[in-house]
Amino acid sequence: MFRVLFAVLACFLLFFITPNITHAANFTTDYAITYTVQETSLTTAAVQVTLTNTTDDYYASSYAIEVGFDDIENVKASDPSGSLSPNVEKSENGNKISLDFNKKVVGLGNKLTFTVTFDTRNIAQKRGKVWEINIPGIAHPENFASFLVRVNVPDSFGKPTYIKPQLSSGELLFTKDTLGKSGISLAFGAVQYYDFSLAYHLKNANVFPIKTEIALPPNTNYQTVYISQIEPTPRNVIKDADGNWLAEYYLYSSQRIDVTVLGKAAVSLEPQSEPLTEKELEKYLVAKPFWEVNNKTLQKKAEELKTPEAIYEYVTSALSYDFTRVSQNLPRLGAKGALENPTSAVCREFTDLFITLARAAGIPARELNGFAYTENTKQRPLSLVQDILHAWPEYYDKERQRWVMVDPTWENTTGGVDYFNTLDFDHFVFAIKGTDSEYPVPAGGYKYAGLEDVKDVSVFFTETLLVPQEKLAITPDIPEKILPWSKVKGTVRVKNVGGLESTNHVLDIESSSLKPKRKEFNVTKIPPFGYVDIPFSFATSSFLTNTVHKLTITINNQSIEDTITVTPFIFNRTVALGGIIFAVTTFIISLIAVKAWRLRVQRSTPPSPLRGKSD
Repeated sequence: MFRVLFAVLACFLLFFITPNITHAANFTTDYAITYTVQETSLTTAAVQVTLTNTTDDYYASSYAIEVGFDDIENVKASDPSGSLSPNVEKSENGNKISLDFNKKVVGLGNKLTFTVTFDTRNIAQKRGKVWEINIPGIAHPENFASFLVRVNVPDSFGKPTYIKPQLSSGELLFTKDTLGKSGISLAFGAVQYYDFSLAYHLKNANVFPIKTEIALPPNTNYQTVYISQIEPTPRNVIKDADGNWLAEYYLYSSQRIDVTVLGKAAVSLEPQSEPLTEKELEKYLVAKPFWEVNNKTLQKKAEELKTPEAIYEYVTSALSYDFTRVSQNLPRLGAKGALENPTSAVCREFTDLFITLARAAGIPARELNGFAYTENTKQRPLSLVQDILHAWPEYYDKERQRWVMVDPTWENTTGGVDYFNTLDFDHFVFAIKGTDSEYPVPAGGYKYAGLEDVKDVSVFFTETLLVPQEKLAITPDIPEKILPWSKVKGTVRVKNVGGLESTNHVLDIESSSLKPKRKEFNVTKIPPFGYVDIPFSFATSSFLTNTVHKLTITINNQSIEDTITVTPFIFNRTVALGGIIFAVTTFIISLIAVKAWRLRVQRSTPPSPLRGKSD
């Protein structure tokens, strides 16, 4: 089992309160903040502020700090002359701590250093195997002469998996230049576990039966999914060109089906390699609705940017997140629309613009939809209205041979937290859109009319994950008897009856006396509850009747046997029924033919001459 911690440095919104706010620029401010995280989820913040007077004309008698935490307690403050009495008020961004100094900062070059401490549970939370600490970046770094942040974590957390922004040393010490407007993200460990329960609502409004499908959360190079239950059981689960798991259902006229899917997922930080050929990558370069790759303006911009990182930085800086569009559920703008309306973007527009510019620059890219964990929707918003899901892009790195997920939306809304070089454990993919920009629909998007607000997506953190064993079932469809010298033709159905996607296997069919003696077939990965049919044929040279041929079918170290008998006559219910139908048909045709012949004979015979007396 892995123990994981995820940490993000909070942002202070800081400003002076002086007798004349206009002259606050006559002071320089130096900050040194220490966050000490405890295993109890309580974090103590110690904020040390040094005010330096740069004039003889003004002085500071009070100060206020606005902190981005809704819940703070045990607030204390002091300056060199003793303790202070802080006043705490709720604010739009969290809490404002105001205090009056014991001694005014008077005179050119004079300094006053004071300290504010408080405890909060808004910073550190343990979720599943992961600890998370969420704190935004500095609102106005230009207002501070220096800004130093230290993060202390228990030794039990171990070494961080990633540090945002990156540091050259192992000490968790961040300067103003390092931070900019960005926050700090720390992660300890390598995996997060989720439990999920998903509901899909299907209806056939047609007068004839239809086949439809739903998208299950699939395996990606970042996540492994285990399906424990699909109720009702689908006809099959197939894997499409993008790697989606699509569960197939047949619905009769006016039929409604409510499908429930239960499972678990393990989400990793580092993507696994996925070698793809240039031919396989071609489909991730073409234009699609909302990805207007052939647009001249977008092509020109792509030629200027060229690289994934340059495109990412452009998208995060060019667009502004529009929170009003989330509640209004306005139409998707696409890349062209995002470029024309840069202040009216949500995650879809950030994603569409990145994908389109990447494809126009010759970089394979596609869209991901799914669950993204957040407790601060202002810092990390979710924009897909149905069940409040999220959209983000990924591009293919040909040098490293892997898909790389990025999130330009969250880098924009967090003020610069790095979601390009390293993502996080909080993105869980429900559907991949590459060959199609609108399909498949992720879980949470299968709703009955009038019930759009019903919650269909439930995702929970979990501390345990029992990985099921791979399990395949073999069902042959082979004739019991064959005629001498005829070919043996049949199929073998290989079904995945376990909750884990199967690995690649070889299906081996060995015969006792048929030709050839052995045949092998490659069976690619099968999603949970899915199957593939493998057709095969053998030749026989036997002309002796009652000869029995034995077939041994093997896959994944399990075998079954079947036999075929050579016979001069093949009699079964199908043959018997066919024979009866043939006999009846032949008899009817014969009767019709005889009757038709008689009619023809009568018509061809001349009438008899009249007999009578002559005069």
